[in-house]
Amino acid sequence: MLIDTKLIPNSSEFYNKPIVEIIKELKNSNKIDVDVNKVIVAKVYFKDGNSKLVDLTYVIDNNIDKIELKLEGDNEALEVLRHSTAHLLAQAVKRLYKDAKITIGPPIDIGFYYDIDFNQSISEKDLEKIEQEMRKIVNEKLPIIRQELSKNEAIELFTNLNESYKVELLKEDINEEVVSIYRQGEFVDLCRGPHVLNTSYLKNFKLLNLSGAYWKGDEKNKMLTRIYGTAFFSKQELEEFIKKREEAKKRDHRILGPALELFEINEDIGSGLILWLPKGEKIRYIIEQYLRELLEQNNYLFVRTPHIANSKLWEISGHLQVYHKYMFPIMKVEENQEFVLKPMNCPFHIKIFETKTRSYKDLPLRIAEYGTVYRYEKSGVLHGLLRVRGFTQDDAHIFCTVDQIEEEIINLIDLTKKVLSRFGFNDYEVYLSTRPDEFVGDISLWDQAESALKNALNKSNIDYKINEKEGAFYGPKIDIEIKDSLDRKWQCSTIQLDFNLPMKFNIHYIGSDNSRHYPVMIHRALLGSFERFFGILIEHYNGEFPFWLAPLQIVILPISDKFNEYSLKVYDIIKSKGFRVEIDLKANSLNYKIRQYEKLKIPVMIIIGQKEQETNTVNIRLKHSQEKITANLDTLFDLLNNL
Repeated sequence: MLIDTKLIPNSSEFYNKPIVEIIKELKNSNKIDVDVNKVIVAKVYFKDGNSKLVDLTYVIDNNIDKIELKLEGDNEALEVLRHSTAHLLAQAVKRLYKDAKITIGPPIDIGFYYDIDFNQSISEKDLEKIEQEMRKIVNEKLPIIRQELSKNEAIELFTNLNESYKVELLKEDINEEVVSIYRQGEFVDLCRGPHVLNTSYLKNFKLLNLSGAYWKGDEKNKMLTRIYGTAFFSKQELEEFIKKREEAKKRDHRILGPALELFEINEDIGSGLILWLPKGEKIRYIIEQYLRELLEQNNYLFVRTPHIANSKLWEISGHLQVYHKYMFPIMKVEENQEFVLKPMNCPFHIKIFETKTRSYKDLPLRIAEYGTVYRYEKSGVLHGLLRVRGFTQDDAHIFCTVDQIEEEIINLIDLTKKVLSRFGFNDYEVYLSTRPDEFVGDISLWDQAESALKNALNKSNIDYKINEKEGAFYGPKIDIEIKDSLDRKWQCSTIQLDFNLPMKFNIHYIGSDNSRHYPVMIHRALLGSFERFFGILIEHYNGEFPFWLAPLQIVILPISDKFNEYSLKVYDIIKSKGFRVEIDLKANSLNYKIRQYEKLKIPVMIIIGQKEQETNTVNIRLKHSQEKITANLDTLFDLLNNL
């Protein structure tokens, strides 16, 4: 809800009031219709064009043009609620553990966390005790009060409170001479805010789990205890979240993957390095073949490049200077030769572009590769398939002219939608990130490129949000976040324009004016990486892949060895039609076999006994169906082709 300050009487007495009082007065005079208790924070718009999110206790003045009220249900309001709940957590901890020292506690996608130095070990059993104390504080309805101090005053305050981490932040990380603190009861925290009015707003929360976290993310620093939690405006939303979280635990790809014989991670090989087992490799092959066929239809040229390259290549690209902490150490192999495991494929594709003189008539040039790259990730952030050290990207780079950007982006959006839909992802959010304050290239080139991206999104009928000034320094980009069956968001597809690398490598094409021009380079990945996308797929489908993607589609189970001959005949016929089928001739009981294949989530089981052999039919059991279907082979293939 937007309040124009024209609604507010132009008097100094009124202007010097906090927003919450202004809301009440406007409501009482029937100038706005809003439930005051559902207003969480406000965004104020200044007459100079700037804006900021503020507490409801913020006192307005005549420099403010409009006030936007953020109500329950608004994403920014939810972020504030969660941030305030992080403070609630820290206050409860300080009450229960007198020697605990607090560090930072931001809101995150799923809720919030707070990193705390307990100076003792605690377990997840202690979370219930902390929750109980948090509820007491909620019931105390403590006002949350913002106060501004000089930096030196804040250092003195937190020194007296024995909060050494806050003192370190003030001395080493905060440049402002005036800082803000928030008080609620006896609790004080260093924070920019904003926050809710009082602790009674924070009743719908849940502490989720513990983990370790190094102070400032540096392994040289002390290991802290990170407590994760979440908060919502309603009890119903919280219960729904907890229900989905429990379901997500059951779907954890790190458990399902090995159980379904899809992949393994072996510590003798190394953390973050994936062993693709036969069934997992089969799915990956199906995905790769599907993508390759689609890309070749769209005039992509597939290439293959080495896994290592001379360190000079990475000096030219700038990776050694700005990306070195994510790269594996340089390998010195000869007197004057150093090699590096590649963290990205882009420089190789540029070198392929360079292999011959390119004309504007050759553009757009679309180069694709299933390129394996290696990035050094700290062991603490590795997570199954989702965060690894070696992975393969469905990578492509498009070299085009500025005038071709819009059409290429339209084609890429169409291609991305088609691919995501094929894998069952039809719900997604799109973000356009624009020019940051520090950038390379001409402003006119950026403006033209951003305009092309916007036009492409609009012509593709895509709803999108703009992330102002959040583009890379070398070009604007489009990010697509998919939503899975548990409503979790995953960033997969990226379309990134690059004005920098073509200049760094000094590559050109000959234009229609017979002059040399830098091409625009478009980095794009539809899935991101096969490893990460596969992890998402496993959890999205709970390991029950659609029939076309299942590594083993059909298993044939003869009731006894008397029916093996007919079963083998059926097996040969089905296999000849291109289906992925196995036959189980082992001497185990039928019920045992059925249970085993149900655990492996096989889509179709074919049971063969006396009746089926005599009538040249099969008995079909579909996953999640109690119905038993008897069919001849022609009918069987009609059914299978429609799964």
